[in-house]
This record gives sequence, structure tokens and C-alpha cells, in this order.
Amino acid sequence: MVSRVIPVDPFDLVVFGGTGDLARRKIMPALFRRCAAGQIPDGARIIGVARHGHDAESYRALIAESLRGEGADPCHLEGFLRRLEYQSLDATRSEGWDGLGIGMGQGVRAFYFSVSPDLFGALAERLHAHGLVTPEARIVVEKPFGHDLESARALNRVLAAHFREDQIYRIDHYLGKETVQNLMAVRFGNMLFEPLWNSQYVDHIQITVAESVGVGARGAYYDHAGAMRDMMQNHLMQLLCLIAMEPPAKFDPDAVRDEKLKVIRALDAVKPHHIVRGQYADGEGCGYRAEVGDPRTTTETYVALRAHISNWRWAGTPFYLRTGKRLVARSSVINVMFKDAPHSIFGEEAGRHANVLSIRLQPNEGITLKVTIKEPGPGGMRLVDVPLDMSFAKALGPENQNPPDAYERLIMDVIRGNQTLFMRGDEVEAAWAWTDPIIAGWQARGDVPKPYECGSTGPGDAELLMKRDGRRWQGINP
Repeated sequence: MVSRVIPVDPFDLVVFGGTGDLARRKIMPALFRRCAAGQIPDGARIIGVARHGHDAESYRALIAESLRGEGADPCHLEGFLRRLEYQSLDATRSEGWDGLGIGMGQGVRAFYFSVSPDLFGALAERLHAHGLVTPEARIVVEKPFGHDLESARALNRVLAAHFREDQIYRIDHYLGKETVQNLMAVRFGNMLFEPLWNSQYVDHIQITVAESVGVGARGAYYDHAGAMRDMMQNHLMQLLCLIAMEPPAKFDPDAVRDEKLKVIRALDAVKPHHIVRGQYADGEGCGYRAEVGDPRTTTETYVALRAHISNWRWAGTPFYLRTGKRLVARSSVINVMFKDAPHSIFGEEAGRHANVLSIRLQPNEGITLKVTIKEPGPGGMRLVDVPLDMSFAKALGPENQNPPDAYERLIMDVIRGNQTLFMRGDEVEAAWAWTDPIIAGWQARGDVPKPYECGSTGPGDAELLMKRDGRRWQGINP
């Protein structure tokens, strides 16, 4: 099975922060792969912008080095580099902006804000002041979208003063993952699941985003944010919305985002005893406090919580969410845990068995449905659970063993003008309105994160969170 590559119209893409880590690791490799696939037309221009004193040639050399490190095919590299241009510009100053518009047509022009969030407002204001905002202009804003509800509202006001909402693309790379998009395909493209997708048949749902690495070079930012702001408020919230939302009337940006917003607004406040904070402690070569250089920091690197959605579909069904760093493996998975059969005809010796639908987001993207069958052999009715496994690499052929990176899909959606996989302003604010009271509660109580060992599954209190409900976490598997 070979995926179709649909070329986009010519465009101008300006990447502010074009020499930064995100541009070199994600944005430029994504653009290179789309160019190599024949999706980017000849008339497209990619312009890197930063304060560094590069010229076009030295900038191309910088990006070429990064792409070679990513294993770029030399046959396509030269053609991609010819599209690259560079302009030295300081976002906080007024000089040099007039030159940015030279050569831009009246078609699509996208401005990617791959910079610190405190520069978003300055960039938006200067783009508008220098006449660079056209009806076909659009901006891409990287997270974090504020630090709390108040700052998110302030950011939305600044952006709205210069761009329409349909010109603002708030990017969350999780939404660009193939398996995340398959959540909607599995739910709304298969009659098999939709009748069962409710509190009558689903016992509970687990969403896990585990990382095996620590904070690394992001220590300064992370210690100001923590796992709740860095992961739970955005990545896990989006996964929760997609798994819990009602079927939209059509696969349309606002129709999809309207249903996601309803989920967030239906979330109950999280009770203090339904949430666990953790921080990875000193061990062999690890320890959060040592990494960030603050022996007293109380920033959490792990959060597990129990959430409830107060609507007809999910009343009484708990959603367990957890995320953490320095855990036993890198794994992102959604487990839909179906209820036991109402009556077992096989007797107590057959044990308890339930169906589980596992949607693996990374690293081995795919979907597994665990079903109960008879164990082969004579004598008795012994039951075992076996997986029906659809690994993308196996099911879709060798050419799909490496699905496109999320940024490839999302950047092309920006050029197409498709906002389905991007967050709307009111959606961001609703997520912060749910998150802020949790963080405020920690601060008011002087809450201190529970220590946990590097390479573990997190603090023991997270296991107790489930055990009190007569449930247990599914394993964190690579």
C-alpha cells in the first residue's frame, strides 16, 4: 500500500528561530522529507530568520549538516537547499523588517514562531506593522500557549489583534502522529466500536505518556513548568478529548474542535486524593534536583490523576492519566478497558477476563485488541487472553514502516489551510481553566512531589490510586 502524495500550492514559509534546536531537529527535516516526496512545488520558498549573522550560504551549510545527521538522502539534499534563504533579524527591533517581504507573492505565506513564547506578541505586532499580513497569511505558534489561564488569555488577545482566528495555528505535535489521527478513524470509521464506546461497556480508560529521558537541556524551562503544564495540560488533554468526544457532524476543523471543547468543559474538578505528583530522585547517574541545580525544587516530573467527564456517554467512567520522565521505557499508549462479561458460564476456575483495546502512539505505532479464547489442549475450559495485533509496519507493508513525522503532516496542513489538528483559542483557555485549580491547590497545601527511582514506573502512590478503585495500571512497555 503506497500513500498518495498531494502537492500543495506554492508558498513562502518564514521560520523565526531558524537556527534554533527545534528548527534544525524537526522543522527543516520535516520540510526536507516533504520536498523529497515531491509534495513541495518548485515555486515554494523557505526563509530562515534569526539574530545570528549568517548569509544564505552559511545558513544552508548549517541546515545541511543537521539533515545529514538525520540521514538525508544526498540525491534530494541539493534541491532542498536551493529553496532555503536567510535573513538576519531581531524580533525585538524595528530594523530589517521591510526586507523580509521582498519576493513574497500574494499566495500563502506562513510565519512559524519557533522562538520563546515571550516573543510571540512582538513578532505578531511587527508583521502587522510592516504590512506582511495578507488575507492568505497565517502564523504557527509552538507551545507553551501561556503559563496559566490569565497569560493564555493575554496571548490570545495579542494574536487576535493582528490575525483572525482562522489564521492562527497552535501546534501540538502529538496531534500529527498517525496513530492519534487513527483514533478518529477507529472510532468513527468502524461500526464495531461506536455502540460500545460508553460507560455501559467501558470500565475505565488509561492514557500513559512515559519518557525514559530526563529534562536534559530543557531544565531551565521545565523547572518553571513541570509535568502538569508541560504535558498534562496539552498533550494528554488532547488525547483525552479525542478518545472521549462525541462524533462530529463532519470532519471539519471547527466541527471537530467544537466536540473537543465540550469534553474539556465537561471535566469535573480533580479531587486532591485523586492525583499523585512525583519527582525522579538521585540514583545511578540521575536525579532531577541535580540536573536543574536546585536542591529544594518541588517541580513535579510525574503526574497521575483520575478524571471524570460529566456527560451522558461517560458518567461514572474514570479516566486515568499519567505522564512522567525517567521512567522504565519510552511509551505512549491509550488503553480502553472494557467491562467483564455480566455472567461467566465457565465457572470461577476460568478466571476473570476482559477485552482491552490498546492504541500505541509510540514507539511501535499500532492498535491491539485483546480477546479471550480457549487455551489449546484437552481437559477443561481454560481461557487465555490473546492480542489481535495491527502493527502499522506489518499491516501496511514495508514502505509504511516509518510513518511520516508529525511535523510533516502539520506543516503541510498549515499550507493547505486545514486547522483540524490544531488547537483553537477557546480550547486552550478551557484546558487552562481546568488545570489552574490543580496547581493552585498544590501551592496552597505546600505539596511536595513523591520521590521515585529512575527507571521505575513512577511513585508507589500512583499504584495505590488505582488499587483503591480495584484496578491496576497496564505495564509500560517499549
